[in-house]
Order: sequence, then structure tokens, then C-alpha cells
Amino acid sequence: MYRLFAALPVPEAFHPGLVETQTGLSGASWRPAENFHITLRFFGDVSHASAHDLDELLAEISCPPFEVSLEGMGWFGRREPTAVWARVRESDALRALSAQCERAARRLGLEPDRRPFTPHVTLAYLHGTLLDETRAWVERHHAYRSGPFWAEGFHLYSSHSGKGPSRYVAEADYVLE
Repeated sequence: MYRLFAALPVPEAFHPGLVETQTGLSGASWRPAENFHITLRFFGDVSHASAHDLDELLAEISCPPFEVSLEGMGWFGRREPTAVWARVRESDALRALSAQCERAARRLGLEPDRRPFTPHVTLAYLHGTLLDETRAWVERHHAYRSGPFWAEGFHLYSSHSGKGPSRYVAEADYVLE
């Protein structure tokens, strides 16, 4: 079994700005810069055969390159925060690419993703962090802006857990054209 997701990589040039925000929040398990990505669709655990089929379906996706930028911060978890993240500026192209990844998942027979697509870069998972403290952290970083970068491709990543943060491996690459 493979634990898979499709995502846009965040270029290394943008890592330092994100890393600078990773401070001052109790209970935060900060993600390493090499894990920064924008998830298009989480597929979960799939068999080797299904992973091969998924690769073929993702390779059929047609989407031109598009501009991406990060603007502000947010969190998941209404009453009990579970993660903080950098917000990805909405775009029709990003939504369309995510929707094509969703269609590939359904063609493979996976359950539809019931959560709304919220484009973001996870900065930390939270453990016992108070809502007021999370809100204050987000407000401190509300002016964060990355400047644009071009999404010219995406990857099918595998996720490997162990001691410390999960390790992500790009198993397949897909060029946007």
C-alpha cells in the first residue's frame, strides 16, 4: 500500500519567508521546509496496482501553467485548532487542476473528497494550542505575501511516517502545458 497525494511543490526560493513565520505558537509541530506543498487531492492508502492506474490517470490531465502566490495565514479546527497554514491565492486554474485530480480519484473508484478545496501550505500541526493563541498568531502574520511563482508541474507524492515529521517522496512528475 502507498499513502499518496497530488500536490504542487513550493519553490525553494519561497521557503525562507515561510520558515520565518514558524515561531511563537505553543503546541506547534512545525513542518520542515522540504515538506512545503499545495495539496491538490489526497488519495490515501492505495494498492500498488491502483497507484499505477492513478499515475496513468494523472498523466492525462491537461492544464496550462499558471501563477501562484501566497497571501496571509489561516487555521483548521473551529474550536480546537489542528493546523496553521499559509493561504494560497484563489485562481480558476488552480481550482480546475484540483478538480481534474478529483476526477482521476473518482475514475479510480476512490470516495469523493467531502472537504471543500482550501488551497494552502501547511506550516504546523497543532497539539493543545488554544484558539485565542492561534487567532493571535494568524493576525500577527496576516500581512504575509510571497510574490508570485509559476506552477509548471505537479507531483504524485508518497507519504512515509516514522520518527519525526512525515517524509514526502515525489513518485511521479506531471508537466503542465
